[in-house]
Amino acid sequence: MLKKFAIIVTTVVFLFSTNVFSQESDNMNNKEERMQWFNDAKLGIFIHWGIYSVNGIDESWSFFNDYIPYEDYMKQLDGFSASNYNPKEWVTLIEESGAKYAVITTKHHDGIALWDTEMSDLNVVEKTSSKRDLIMPFVKELRRNDIKVGLYYSILDWSHPDYPNFTKTKKRYVDDSLRWAKFTEFNIGQIKEISKEFNPDLLWFDGDWEQSAEKWKSKEIKALLREQNSDIIINSRLQGYGDYATPEQGLPITKPNDKYWELCMTMNDSWGYQGNDNNYKTTDQIIRIFSQCIWMGGNLLLDIGPKADGTIPVEQTKILKELGRWTNKHETAIFDTKAGLPANCFFGPSTLSADSTVVYLFLPYDPKGEIMLKGVNNKVNRVWVVGNGTKLEHNVYLKPYWSNKPGLISINVPDSVLDKNTTVIAVLLDGKLDLKD
Repeated sequence: MLKKFAIIVTTVVFLFSTNVFSQESDNMNNKEERMQWFNDAKLGIFIHWGIYSVNGIDESWSFFNDYIPYEDYMKQLDGFSASNYNPKEWVTLIEESGAKYAVITTKHHDGIALWDTEMSDLNVVEKTSSKRDLIMPFVKELRRNDIKVGLYYSILDWSHPDYPNFTKTKKRYVDDSLRWAKFTEFNIGQIKEISKEFNPDLLWFDGDWEQSAEKWKSKEIKALLREQNSDIIINSRLQGYGDYATPEQGLPITKPNDKYWELCMTMNDSWGYQGNDNNYKTTDQIIRIFSQCIWMGGNLLLDIGPKADGTIPVEQTKILKELGRWTNKHETAIFDTKAGLPANCFFGPSTLSADSTVVYLFLPYDPKGEIMLKGVNNKVNRVWVVGNGTKLEHNVYLKPYWSNKPGLISINVPDSVLDKNTTVIAVLLDGKLDLKD
């Protein structure tokens, strides 16, 4: 008992000291500078990979919701081989898609770590036929290609013997401070491991809904992460101690109040690989959703689910390649841009260049020869098609010489310049954007 008490006291003292450091560090580091790369990145790739891909079932939720017994879920450990896992091919595909960062699951709610953790033997090295750390090779390839590294970590662990919740109908305990202290030591130990070993640019937490910030020690976790890397970005799922919002599977209708946000979304209806889920969104649909995100100043984190052998499904590969064709063609209108025009100014999404002198108009439709731009009080210097440079004719209507109201800008868009997915038109202004009613 004395040994347990000593461990708990040591952990609390360490967390208190790192919290003090974090508060000082946050004061020294400007959040806008820390968030700049994330704000410019616009597109990330989410990767859900784990033993659930063996049978193609819901990750962790399959046993938690009592769809199958826990024992049957864990039998998938034997089939998780990663025999065709090629991190270089993964990163090449991610880069081709146009994504600037990637987030991979290091551990889902089932508690199975994809790295060689020293905190538990429930990891792919010791419990699966893959017999190796699957995170480090991927991280190294991302770094080689200048793609920012994001790591997903489930803060809850339904497999851990000292975590109170097991399934939706079964609990290990209700109130046991010693067992909770043991779990907290384990949990923080794993977080320290992935921070120290992989030094991620972004840590994507999940599962915080089951406990309070105080119980999770969210403030202290943020502190220890900032001690390791003062520039690390943390998502919102740390009970209020994150840097940006993470709406899931639901595109905001209007621009969120959060300055920084990211929509995480599946390609079909599943996060991990499920061979019977063929309800894939089309590339057109994904591009339209992506355009909506960046119009409102957010990012899209688009998910893929590799198979148990490490190969990425053909359908997902195809979508990433098609998406890449479009993002590479229109990169100037996507990356390093700002949120676009108010909804009543243009029928469609838009973005602004960093200096607010170029408006980019996204046309996920056939405009039938003409588009209209309202509320822009600037003189228009030039209009062209992004990706091929074709100059377009424009005219200004409803602008009497005696009026100080903005006119109606008409832009001719011939069928010959339309992109097969979404066309983007650039409008160069005579200065910074000046909007008027």
